[in-house]
Amino acid sequence: MGSIVRAIDLGFGHTKFTTVNASGELRYASFPSLALASVDPHTARPLLAPRRTVSVRVGQFFYEVGPDVLSVGARSKPILSVEGYTQSADYKALMLCALHYMQADEIDVLVVGLPVSEFTARKSALERLCVGEHDVGKGRKVRVHKALVVAQPQGALVAYAEEHGLLDQIGQQENLIIDCGTRTLDWLTARGLRLVANRSYSAQYGVHDVVSAICEAISREIGERYDEPHIVDDALRTGRSLTTYGKAREIQRYMPIAERIAVEGIQALTNSIGGKYRFANIVLSGGGAHLFRKALRDAFKKQPVLELADPFYANVRGFQRAGVDRLRAQASTDASQGAHHEVQ
Repeated sequence: MGSIVRAIDLGFGHTKFTTVNASGELRYASFPSLALASVDPHTARPLLAPRRTVSVRVGQFFYEVGPDVLSVGARSKPILSVEGYTQSADYKALMLCALHYMQADEIDVLVVGLPVSEFTARKSALERLCVGEHDVGKGRKVRVHKALVVAQPQGALVAYAEEHGLLDQIGQQENLIIDCGTRTLDWLTARGLRLVANRSYSAQYGVHDVVSAICEAISREIGERYDEPHIVDDALRTGRSLTTYGKAREIQRYMPIAERIAVEGIQALTNSIGGKYRFANIVLSGGGAHLFRKALRDAFKKQPVLELADPFYANVRGFQRAGVDRLRAQASTDASQGAHHEVQ
């Protein structure tokens, strides 16, 4: 049997994870980071098309989670705060759902991430949460043998280095990686793949802040509360207009709001990292990269800002590679004993 590696990038807006298709090829998938609690598990109604969700138990409640969860309701459920997020029932429910969809009953190494500001304090507790046997709904259990917890932007750095064939080269360089997430703007200074802790941090300037400010602006314009963050988020990603009372509103008219918040976030970053001249590579990633791109380029005019081909999945791609490398390193250690490991 080959060794199984899987990864989860569990963000405030989306939960990304690795899985395999019918041919056994590695794939990346996601679902909204929304867990709906009830006292009983949901059941599919036979007259309706089944929705792609699972019901998982955490404590005294069942949580419905999955790709179709937005069709169930509570589209504007408040996003949890950064502090304590990994200790919440919502977090565990989202993790269990990702494990459900991974197409593996045994996982040798599960790689997960933390915001930079939470990494030192929460790393050990998150490892303990991940390891063990988990009931992932629909009569299935998944056993995780080992967890590897990394700072979220490290995933983007590994993904960038692998994408451009620089895994050996970056070991001698100092790099800056910026991860634009839903709730936080994370930046990580690294020598090679090692975190420089005193110049790495998180600030609460994320997609959530942009979307909330735009919702407030629309509320003032229409004279009542506009509470559709997922619609605004989709409009920002796609450039499509949104609709109120049958009339289209171009999302571009609200971009100055997004730009103001992005400038504030990048200013917090530049105040933290010290001299800009040290960095060989500045890598931008995360689902909110499109909102922070201009502010970041304006702040680093003397060097290019590099982006990954698919920034939305950058962290989880890097997490997966980090887990594979960890198992391969272990396999080389075991080679003298005649053991053979095939990593998947």
